[in-house]
Amino acid sequence: MTINCIIIDDEPLARKGLREYIADIDFLKLAGEFDTPLKAVELLNNGDIQLLFLDIQMPKITGLEFLKTIQHTPPVIFTTAYPQYALEGFELNALDYLVKPVSFDRFLKAAIKAKEYYEVRQKNIARENEVAVTQDYFFVKADNKLMKIFFDDVLFVEALQNYVTIHTKDRKYITYLTFKSVEEYLPVDKFTKTHKSYIVSLSKIDSIEGNEIHIANHHIPISRNEKDAFMEILLKGKFLKR
Repeated sequence: MTINCIIIDDEPLARKGLREYIADIDFLKLAGEFDTPLKAVELLNNGDIQLLFLDIQMPKITGLEFLKTIQHTPPVIFTTAYPQYALEGFELNALDYLVKPVSFDRFLKAAIKAKEYYEVRQKNIARENEVAVTQDYFFVKADNKLMKIFFDDVLFVEALQNYVTIHTKDRKYITYLTFKSVEEYLPVDKFTKTHKSYIVSLSKIDSIEGNEIHIANHHIPISRNEKDAFMEILLKGKFLKR
């Protein structure tokens, strides 16, 4: 695997040292270097950056302050001459904290830590995908029995007072579950909420007319609050237009 990284440090010599270390490690690829955090914002927002080597004491804004302002940050390894900031750095979930001057063996340990972080993450994603692919059914208690329901058979789910009705192609199951628990359990790539009382199977929708969904002979409302998000999910990459 290759980890795209950037350097943010106001000291040219420090950047040069990190640049040379990165060049010597085959799984690291330098995507950019900056002398101030503000110049890196666009690349962090738009680029495929997996690791940030960040200095702390810099003019205008410190590395710690900068990190608090970014909504989506890659894992961070701090590189600084000030060991007293280590605790605050780790409180911001930094992968590692390197005190200058940084030796190559210490830098390598930090880089390996980043590699292991992504390897574990990839394994977890693969495991979740495997579960999602193999798990194509679930059980609910209805009519005093445990009933097996396949995801592909579900048309929509309806909340009624203190119970939930699961409508399938052949029948409906009335079960004493909360609407929220059903919503959180159903796979988000297959189902979405259209109303405070309805969840529909995206693949079973036949047509939409105004604020109403048609599935087989059922008419399901779309609430004003949910419509924009629902239409975006439904039509994304699937709407042909001139």
